[in-house]
Amino acid sequence: MTSRFYKFGVTALSACIGSLAATWVCTDRNSSPYVVHNEIARPPKRKRTLPPRPEQMKSLQSGEEYDVLIIGGGATGAGCALDAVTRGLKTALVEADDFASGTSSRSTKLIHGGVRYLQKAILGLDFEQYRMVKEALQERASMLESAPHLAHPLPIMLPVYQWWQVPYYWVGIKCYDLVAGDRNVKSSYYLSKKDALELFPMLKKDKLCGAIVYYDGQQDDARMCLAVALTAARHGATVCNHVEVKELLKKDENGKKVLCGAKVKDNITGKEFTVKAKCIINATGPFTDFIRKMDDPNVKTICCPSSGVHIVLPGYYSPDQMGLLDPSTSDGRVIFFLPWQRQTIAGTTDLPCDITHNPSPTEDEIQFILNEIKNYLNTDVEVRRGDVLSAWSGIRPLVSDPNKEDTQSLARNHIVHVSPSNLVTIAGGKWTTYRAMAEHTIDAAIKACNLKPERPEAVTSYLKIEGGQGWTPTMYIRLVQDFGLECEVAQHLAKSYGDRAFAVSKMASLTGKRWPIIGNRVHPEFPYIDAEIRYGVREYACTAVDMIARRLRLAFLNVQAASEALPVIVDLMGEELHWSKDEKERQIKLANEFLAHEMGQMVNRTSKERIPIKLSKDEIQTYVKRFQLIDKDKKGYVSINDIRRALKSFGDADVSGEQLHEILREIDTNMNGQVELDEYLQMMSAIKTGDVAYSRFARMAELEEQKHEAAQLKQKISVDRSGGGL
Repeated sequence: MTSRFYKFGVTALSACIGSLAATWVCTDRNSSPYVVHNEIARPPKRKRTLPPRPEQMKSLQSGEEYDVLIIGGGATGAGCALDAVTRGLKTALVEADDFASGTSSRSTKLIHGGVRYLQKAILGLDFEQYRMVKEALQERASMLESAPHLAHPLPIMLPVYQWWQVPYYWVGIKCYDLVAGDRNVKSSYYLSKKDALELFPMLKKDKLCGAIVYYDGQQDDARMCLAVALTAARHGATVCNHVEVKELLKKDENGKKVLCGAKVKDNITGKEFTVKAKCIINATGPFTDFIRKMDDPNVKTICCPSSGVHIVLPGYYSPDQMGLLDPSTSDGRVIFFLPWQRQTIAGTTDLPCDITHNPSPTEDEIQFILNEIKNYLNTDVEVRRGDVLSAWSGIRPLVSDPNKEDTQSLARNHIVHVSPSNLVTIAGGKWTTYRAMAEHTIDAAIKACNLKPERPEAVTSYLKIEGGQGWTPTMYIRLVQDFGLECEVAQHLAKSYGDRAFAVSKMASLTGKRWPIIGNRVHPEFPYIDAEIRYGVREYACTAVDMIARRLRLAFLNVQAASEALPVIVDLMGEELHWSKDEKERQIKLANEFLAHEMGQMVNRTSKERIPIKLSKDEIQTYVKRFQLIDKDKKGYVSINDIRRALKSFGDADVSGEQLHEILREIDTNMNGQVELDEYLQMMSAIKTGDVAYSRFARMAELEEQKHEAAQLKQKISVDRSGGGL
C-alpha cells in the first residue's frame, strides 16, 4: 500500500512539474498570438453581402487567375479559404459534395485539447503530443470567442469508482487546466458521490466514490464549417459546393512542371470548365491521396483511414448541461456521452476502414457503444436498441508524414507537405485546430508559390465568424417579441444563425394562429421552421440532403423525423430552386437513400430482423387478433389501403400518402409494400424487449382492437335491453 502511495505521489508530482516546465518552454513570453500588436493584424471588414451560388459559379468560370484554389470544403478547406482571403489573396474553393459533407459534420461535436492525449504525453514524455494538446487548447478558446452562437463551454463528468483514482484523475485534469493557462475555459473541480448523482442522476450508484468535472467546448460542427465558408465568401472568396476537380493542370516554369489550375465539373448542371490558379491546396481529408495521385500517380499513400461511429439517443439519457467521459472502455478506448441539441450523443469507435464517400455505421459498432453506456448508467435506465434515433460513421484521416524518412508511423498532429509541382497538402489534425492548420497551410503556400498577400500574417484569431458579430445570449428574446416566434424556435434560430437569425425570421410565413404569429414547423417535434429552408438555399443548399443533414441537423438527430419532414422540405426547396415534380421525387428518393445507408435507418431495420420472436402464447393470440381486425378482407397481409381505412375510422382522414408510406416502411422489413403477420409479430417482440421504442402501426392495431371491443360491448348492451324485463 505504501509503495502504491509512493508511486502515485511521484507520478502526480512529475506530471505537475512536467506540465509547468513544458508550458514555460512552449510559451513566447514576449508576445501572444492573441494580442494585436500592430495595425497589420487587424482583420479586414466584410466586403459584401452573400452572393448567390449562380454568381459564385459565374466568378469561378470567368477565366481570371486566382492566387489560391482550395480543393475541399470541410473545416480545414473552409479555414484555408478564410485565412487566404483575409490576407488579401484572390481565393477560390471548390467542394465535390457539400460543405462539411464528410468528416467535418460527423464529429463528436467537441472542441477540445484531448485529455487522453495529455495523459499519454506526460506519462510517455512525448513532447510533440504535448505541443499538439497545448495548441488545441489555445484554439479551443479562439473558437469559443469567434463563434459564440455555435460553440459553448460544456462541463464533462469523469466518474470514479475506485478511491485511489480520485487524486490520480484530479491531478491529470488539473494538468489539463494548467496547460491551457490563461486560455482555460473554466476550472475543473471535484464532486462528492452525493453531488455527482444530483447533477447526473442517471449515473450508476454502486461503488461510486465521486467524480471530477472539467470543461471543454461543444459546437454544431456542420454549421460551424458552413459559417466559416460563408464568412470567407463575404470577404470576397469564391466558394462553390458541388464542384468536383477532374484533373490538375500543369505548365513549364524554370525547367519544371508546376500546377497552374484545375479542370472542374459542376455536379448540379454537369458543365465542365477550367479554373486557373497560382497555387493549389489539397484539403480533402480522407481523400488526400486521391488528389496527390492526381498530381503524381507514383506518390506513396499517406492516409490511414479510421472509422468513428456515433449514435444519438433521446435527451432523457443525459442531463441538459453535463456530459460524461468513460476514460477506459472494455477495449481501452474512450467513450463520450454528451447532451447535444436536446438529444444525447454517444461515441466514438475507432476501427480501420476503407475510404468511401458514403460511410455507414454497423450493428456491431452500435452494440459496442450501447454496451459501454450500460456500464455507467443505473439500473433504472434501460439502454434499449430501439432508442437509437440515428447513427453515423465519420472517417478520420490519420496520416504518415511524407516530410520524414520514417513514413510508417502515423503523425499525431497535422502535416503540411509541398510536392515538387507545388501542390500544397494539408492533412491530419483535428476539428479544434482547423484555424491553426489553415494558417500553417497558407504560410506554406505563400512561400512555395511566391504569393504576394496584402497582409503577411494571419488575422483569423480576431475574426468573428458568420453570425457571431452581433450575437448575445439573450438575443432570442427580441426574436420572440419582435416577430412573434415560439420561444423554443427563437432560441434555436439564435444559436444556429447568430445575428443572422433576424434575416431568417423575416422569411417566415404566418401561422394563422393567435400564437405563434409566424414560423410553421417542418416537423412538430423539432424547432425547425419553413424560413430556414428558404434561407438554407441562400446558404448554398442545392439538394434535400444538404438541407436535412447540414443546414438543419435533423438527419443527425432523428432519422425517422427527417424522413417524415422530407416532403415539406422538398416542396419549399422546389419553390426556391424551381424544381419540377420529377426532380422533387428524385430528391426525396436520394435523401431517403442517404438516411437509410448513412444515418443508420437501414441498420436499425436490419437489427429488428435479427431479433427472435419472444412472445407468450396469449400475446401471440392478441396480436394475431389485432392483425386480422386491420386485414378486413382476410388477404393474409395488411396493405396501405388497410392502413388508410383504419386511420380514417379514427378521424385521421387527412393523412397524406407519404405519411401512409412512412407508417408502412417502419414495419415492412421485407420491403414488398405490405405488412405480413410475421413482420408484425417481430415488431411487437422488438417493442417488448426494448429493441424498438415505438411503432405507429402497433399503436394503430391496438386502437383498432379497442374500437372493435367497444362496438361489441355496445351491441351486447343493445341486445340485453331488447329482451325486456321489469
